[in-house]
Amino acid sequence: MRLWHPGAVDRLKHDARGDDRRASYAGSSRRTSSGAASSGSSKKPANSPLTDTGSPRVGQFRPSKAPAQRVGEDRYRPGTRRTSAEPLRASWKPKSEDDEERPARRPVKKPGGGIGKFVKTYGWRVYALPILVVITALVVFNTATGPPEPGSPAGAAAGEAAVGDSTAGAIDGGDGIPENPAKPVDVNVPTAELPNGGDYTQDGKGTWHVVPGSGPVVGKAGKLYTYTVAVEDGIDPASYAGDDSFGTAVQGILSDPRSWTWNGEIRLQRVDASYPNPDFQVSLTSPNTTHRADACGFQIKFEASCYRRSMGRVLINLARWVRGAKVYGADMTGYRQYAINHEVGHALGNIHVGCPGNGQPAPVMMQQSFGVADDYVAALNNIPGGDKGKVAPDHRVCVPNAWPNPTPPQ
Repeated sequence: MRLWHPGAVDRLKHDARGDDRRASYAGSSRRTSSGAASSGSSKKPANSPLTDTGSPRVGQFRPSKAPAQRVGEDRYRPGTRRTSAEPLRASWKPKSEDDEERPARRPVKKPGGGIGKFVKTYGWRVYALPILVVITALVVFNTATGPPEPGSPAGAAAGEAAVGDSTAGAIDGGDGIPENPAKPVDVNVPTAELPNGGDYTQDGKGTWHVVPGSGPVVGKAGKLYTYTVAVEDGIDPASYAGDDSFGTAVQGILSDPRSWTWNGEIRLQRVDASYPNPDFQVSLTSPNTTHRADACGFQIKFEASCYRRSMGRVLINLARWVRGAKVYGADMTGYRQYAINHEVGHALGNIHVGCPGNGQPAPVMMQQSFGVADDYVAALNNIPGGDKGKVAPDHRVCVPNAWPNPTPPQ
């Protein structure tokens, strides 16, 4: 007979807990063995329980994952086609050791054209070189073909010849002596004063109209120069006897054999407004228009005519055309012949000259509107920025002459 004591209860509880742990281990062992057995079968009942029956339920049952199956290496071969059972994959090409050590190639730039390389090398010099060549060529040409130095004794005795270069002899030309000096001067030149005479319009409109009329070519040989005759708008025709009178006078003077065609080096022809781009226009102009800075200017307070190359105009001062010059006295025809020949001479490339000798005919390119004495002309030009030294104050005094060659050969 066994007596009860409290320690017996504790042993019973301990034994029961041990049985529960062993049952749990046994259930897990059976699940493993059952899963292993079922893996060997080809089919599994659809209604098979997820836990083993006959064993105590311990924890949540988690079915074991099927082991990953290794697919053959062919599925990773580049260029092969993936089957529906294969996962998505990218083409893969292993790099060799040589590829890893070889540096990446830089794109090769195609060499530029010859002109582009030349411009890149020399920069702005490429553009400056042709300009310098052209300027040098022009300087050489002007030097070789330029007119002789002013003040030479070659004058009316041998005849004055047009050099045929319209870039010289004008107010705009670098080599030409302008009618007026660059700065105002106040000198006592009594022969430069405008004589008394008829009335004239002081201020025109600053625009011109071409006088109708044309003529044949005058001259035997040489370069042909075409010209039109024009009159400024807004001046009174009564002062110059009308447009036709002025046009006839200009054409008659330039067609005279004593004028610029005398030596056969140039030819002249009057054309009308329909002729495209004549070489110059002989334009009768009011005094105030000739005084403009872009025309003849008015640095010396004496009326003067001029040739303005930038305008392409021979500007004949209306005051001088009506009243003439003191050295010509009452010979208005002689002065008008001189005025046309002198200013057209600038358009043909001639520049101012002085008197060749006492008592000789004054060269037509002498500034006879101001006088025929070199001392007077030199006083008007011999200032800083003017025509200093071009006409020497040599006390020579000529006689008036209106023609480049007053006695042409028969």
